[in-house]
Amino acid sequence: MKKRDWKSIIGKCVLISFLAPIAFIIYKIIISPTSNTENIEGLRVKTDYILILSQCVLGVIAFFLPNILSKKMKIVIPTNMYILYVLFLWGAVFLGEVRKFYYKVPHWDTILHTCSGAMLGALGFSFVNILNKHERVHVELSPLFIAIFAFTFAITLGVIWEIYEFAFDGILGLNMQKFALEDGTKLIGRAALVDTMEDLIVDSIGAFIMTAIGFISLKHKKGWIEKILIKTKELKN
Repeated sequence: MKKRDWKSIIGKCVLISFLAPIAFIIYKIIISPTSNTENIEGLRVKTDYILILSQCVLGVIAFFLPNILSKKMKIVIPTNMYILYVLFLWGAVFLGEVRKFYYKVPHWDTILHTCSGAMLGALGFSFVNILNKHERVHVELSPLFIAIFAFTFAITLGVIWEIYEFAFDGILGLNMQKFALEDGTKLIGRAALVDTMEDLIVDSIGAFIMTAIGFISLKHKKGWIEKILIKTKELKN
């Protein structure tokens, strides 16, 4: 029997889940009430669907990004890492926003941010690994320095993501930072900051776990972290 290409199967299913709802979402943007005061049935309002549409579009862009980078930068992304990345996008966009898991499933956002921190930590290791072994760069970095860089790299991208959420919440009237409840009730004071701070904290935890594993792997030559690192085509062997 022909071996199934799970990378392709999972990828196509996730892409379809992003594209399929777009026409319906646009229709709901047109007919939905603009605020919760006009929403007698307690259903989603216009800004909710704008958020879902923007996330689906970003999900499609993010889906194709690895393939674009692979061709432009001549890099090789391990199959397992690619599948984890695609499943993360599916959990964040389709399950999180479209299927409302952020509201229905306790700590769903926390789980995703922990995973993203770990993946960004691995990405930081990948960047240093490519640079460290490039024939034009004659610098051999220590495992501790690589781990510190990977950790700070992951934290920095986590902060940039929160800035993006804050900016677009203000520009488009969205609720990506979950400063309001599902029914539109706005949180006040410390309660309004909880989601953002939890995201940053679990980003840090996920990044720390990954970088700790990476440090041990590099320090003692275990080979764990190397299995998930992005490499250039010259380094894939």
